[in-house]
Amino acid sequence: MTARVDRLLDDARAALPHRPTADELPALLERNALVVDIRPVAQRERDGEIPGAVVIDRNMLEWRLDPTSPNRIAEATDHDREIVIVCNEGYASSFAAATLQQLGLRRATDLAGGFQAVRAARPVPPATPSSPSASHH
Repeated sequence: MTARVDRLLDDARAALPHRPTADELPALLERNALVVDIRPVAQRERDGEIPGAVVIDRNMLEWRLDPTSPNRIAEATDHDREIVIVCNEGYASSFAAATLQQLGLRRATDLAGGFQAVRAARPVPPATPSSPSASHH
């Protein structure tokens, strides 16, 4: 029997556009996709960071990326912005991207395999102790 949460995850992923892989990350950044790291600070400090990614705490994600929100980040320019959410292993990010889809961010998706896939694909720089989080704005 499949757990309900697994069915919910499958439904969330089915609603997303292409889920890029870690190998596609450099091209995403090069074409100015908004790559958003939602991992908790402890994971970023332990495992490192993704150069070029914006850090937003998961609990503030929708408010920071909704172009109509007064609490949005500067990069949340319009509903057509390409957004790629990254969590640790690619599960929480699927749910987060599905929620962004519900906000009308039609090009929101997530990185398959999450940060761990990035880490397996290439060296990742260590976290800097004073890395700002967009949730502190």
